[in-house]
Amino acid sequence: MTYHSGSRAVQDRVGVRDLADHVGQAVGQGIRPVAAAFLELQPMLIVGAADPESGAVRASLLTGEPGFVRATGPRQISVAGGLGAGDPLAAALCADGTPVGTLALDPRTRRRMRLNGRSRPTPRGFAVEADQVFANCPKYLQKRVSYETVERVPGVARLSGELSSRQREFIERADTFFLATVHAHGADASHRGGNPGFVHVDSPHEIRWRDYPGNSMFLTLGNLAADPRAGLLFLDWASGSALQLTGTARTDFAPDGERTVRFTVTEVVETPAASPLRWAAPEYSPANP
Repeated sequence: MTYHSGSRAVQDRVGVRDLADHVGQAVGQGIRPVAAAFLELQPMLIVGAADPESGAVRASLLTGEPGFVRATGPRQISVAGGLGAGDPLAAALCADGTPVGTLALDPRTRRRMRLNGRSRPTPRGFAVEADQVFANCPKYLQKRVSYETVERVPGVARLSGELSSRQREFIERADTFFLATVHAHGADASHRGGNPGFVHVDSPHEIRWRDYPGNSMFLTLGNLAADPRAGLLFLDWASGSALQLTGTARTDFAPDGERTVRFTVTEVVETPAASPLRWAAPEYSPANP
């Protein structure tokens, strides 16, 4: 099933159910050869899931030499290495059958692919059995033409219950972040992008962003309509630092049709040098408002 009641409610409110049904035909369970080839070229993967103990939803970054993510069956991907022991999602991926959303995104080509399913641990990392596989259009994706892998030792993760002034400034300069959401039968990881300043920090506990027009599926907003738990991931594309936020989100619908997502922060995890990848400066998407 492509859509659950939360997505249907948002589609009906916006008036795009017929369009969503058409777009949803592209969602399958199988990994096509072109998708398998795309995965093997990627040096990073975004994963989103709920912690099986606390229930907190988080988004995390995995990196490796191209080929560390690969299709190992018509409906399965395998990820070598897994998450570091200090990552807040590590326990979730070590549990058999955890609903997980994955996003493979290539800034060099502005292509992305989402695969949602259930994870299981493997001797080399973990695998995901697919329930949904689909590509997204390049809207709001910033192009970064190249990257290099540098020697970095991840720093000790710093935990807090609110955003510092430095973290708030970092978020307001961001042109990209990743968003993990869940529903009763699964999880999803998606991308949000725009020109710097598209994310607003209203207080140490509150951030918001405008929901730009997309593919009309409303998987993310549909998940939030059904379950407000969410996790955000902001990356420093040059230094490799990662900022993970856990909390809840809701969508406000204005009379003119504009949508704003408001996120309440309950936990902040900042990890210096979390990624060994140093990306080139962005070329902003021509679709950015």
